[in-house]
Amino acid sequence: MIEILSPSELPRARAAGTLVADILHTLRSRTTVGTNLLDLDRWTAEMITAAGATSCYVDYAPSFGRGPFGHHVCTAVNDAVLHGMPHDQVLADGDLLTLDLAVVHQGYAADSAISFIVGTSRPAESVALIETTERALAAGIAAARPGARLGDLSHAIGSVLTAAGYPINLDFGGHGIGSTMHQDPHVANDGRPGRGYTLRPGLLLALEPWVMVDTDELVTDADGWTLRSATGSRTAHSEHTIAITEDGAEILTLPSAHR
Repeated sequence: MIEILSPSELPRARAAGTLVADILHTLRSRTTVGTNLLDLDRWTAEMITAAGATSCYVDYAPSFGRGPFGHHVCTAVNDAVLHGMPHDQVLADGDLLTLDLAVVHQGYAADSAISFIVGTSRPAESVALIETTERALAAGIAAARPGARLGDLSHAIGSVLTAAGYPINLDFGGHGIGSTMHQDPHVANDGRPGRGYTLRPGLLLALEPWVMVDTDELVTDADGWTLRSATGSRTAHSEHTIAITEDGAEILTLPSAHR
């Protein structure tokens, strides 16, 4: 299903995006050396409840996972990149942490992910990974406008990742979003320009470039959810929910302070 929002529905989608961004901003500010992943999940649950919103993850049970996810935020550390299930792990200085969050608020879903380094260490490889996914995300957003094709966005994202020398996995990518978290169309992190669905005002997309240092192969943890790089290399993941408007793309998942 591809859902197109009317102009009157967009403010509610914007509110959902702001909530997701504000929660991620708060989580990042609270995350220090010694923070437990289970604390991050608990804080997320508290903030979702306080806002009167609903988690997209607790009951999420797609074919690629093992039963309901059962947590409120994805926490991927170092070589983990997607669907990181929170568990009893304390973060160390220099760990690369990705937080991925989706909620439904006022009837609409928003989805966003941030990667950052915990503590004061700044491993060059980790910094480069994060910056590359952020630049690829920005390139995809810049290509999103009415009349553009999905392949234009995929090509813009993939060009940045490829130029930085990272392999690209096409099993997981961006997606449509609206009253539910995962909708058509799929937005691959590489592609051919001029191909695919034509963007129109009212379409919401979650764009999410992610990379691993030296492989495009994933392995799954025993928890049935957490996906890691097959070589144990570090990973990063950046994501925004955007709305296609008459003037181009509007980023919905910006914190209140940045609006």
